[in-house]
Amino acid sequence: MLKKALRATAAIAIGTALFFVLARYVSIPVYASARVNFQYAILAVFAAVLGPVAGLIIGLIGHMLKELSYGWGFWWSWIIVSGVAGFLFGFVTRGVRAAIKEGRPLTRGMVIRFVVGTAFVHLFAWGLVAPVLDVVFDLEHSSRVFSQGLFAFAGNAVTTAVVGVLVLFVFVKARRKYKACTWL
Repeated sequence: MLKKALRATAAIAIGTALFFVLARYVSIPVYASARVNFQYAILAVFAAVLGPVAGLIIGLIGHMLKELSYGWGFWWSWIIVSGVAGFLFGFVTRGVRAAIKEGRPLTRGMVIRFVVGTAFVHLFAWGLVAPVLDVVFDLEHSSRVFSQGLFAFAGNAVTTAVVGVLVLFVFVKARRKYKACTWL
């Protein structure tokens, strides 16, 4: 039991580190301070493999580290939303998690549910929760933050659909071929 917990903790640490590196160094500016971010594809995959609590932790800590590295202080509304997104990714991808645990290949239906489920999470997180929290916490102008949130939703949904699915297939193939991550 302890061995499984230590391995899960190590996987969460790796996911957090990947989230931070991708958030800090690999993103494309789109609108205002909104960027197309690749870290949410990795967050969705880690949440699919490890579950909602791991997604929450990776999203919160990874985003906090990114904010800390820039030195401008914490943007709490977006930190919270990264955690919420990770948590929700874990729920909408539970069918993928079950297939991975059982060693089954991903089906077309699972991939479609992954893409659609994560897109809805992005819409909810960046199109609704983030703008509302920006208005409440930071007294931002609502039209600006809602348009910024919609740009973030679109970019993040596309990158999660493309990059997330590719990473998921690589992970599943490696797990089946090399019997890796048998502790899941």
